Amino acid sequence: MTGKEILHKMKEKVQEKVGLNPSNNAESGKGKNYVFAEFKQVNGSELGLFAIFDGHLSHVIPDYLKANLFNNILNEPDFWTEPENAIRKAYRLTDTNILEQAIDLGKGGSTAVTAILINCQKLVIANVGDSRAVISKNGVAKQLSVDHEPASERESIENRGGFVSNFPGDVARVDGQLAVARAFGDKSLKKHLTSEPDVSIETIDDDTDLIILASDGLWKVMSNQEAVDAIKGIKDARSAAKHLTEEAVKRNSKDDISIIVVKF
Repeated sequence: MTGKEILHKMKEKVQEKVGLNPSNNAESGKGKNYVFAEFKQVNGSELGLFAIFDGHLSHVIPDYLKANLFNNILNEPDFWTEPENAIRKAYRLTDTNILEQAIDLGKGGSTAVTAILINCQKLVIANVGDSRAVISKNGVAKQLSVDHEPASERESIENRGGFVSNFPGDVARVDGQLAVARAFGDKSLKKHLTSEPDVSIETIDDDTDLIILASDGLWKVMSNQEAVDAIKGIKDARSAAKHLTEEAVKRNSKDDISIIVVKF
């Protein structure tokens, strides 16, 4: 079997083991979550593209990200040689385009966590906001993204002229409004926010069990290891994603819950 045929078989195997489970809790307010999963061949490489876009105020910005973010990443000429730099540039470009179209797109915003699986061998994770990516190797959970919370980024927000307040309510918010420190869009708050992503690169090897991408509705009620442990015995990825959603609801999660599970 040729190398290309092996990669095709690997792709088919992973495709069968991708589970998506979007869920919007009735109590979660005006947010809108989107899950995205696609396999495509680009420049002779097999790519798995996965993302969760967790919107606030409306679905418009998540819609825009779903249609444009991965295209912008893959159109960066140095994606194949310097993926981290390419993703940073693409995130900035996408946010700039959103802000320039604010009259049409509105004043809402969205977080994003994206995963690009290259030839089933390398995983590139990027995130803005509080959705999270977790990988399991030999049953041990490892977080691959950074939760961008206002309390932990207070200094940089204040340096931009903003402030972090727990009033109203008991959740730290940028300028008393937004409960994440980084996001796409949010033109009215943009001077005090950033869309700069954190990027990490992970090798996929024989020890890799699964990947979980999920919005904060899961992570507010489950730890990384709890989530991995909850689905390690579930072979079907879609069933695993559904199980995590049901468990988060059972634990009284009040936020939108969207989950992608990729099993290896």
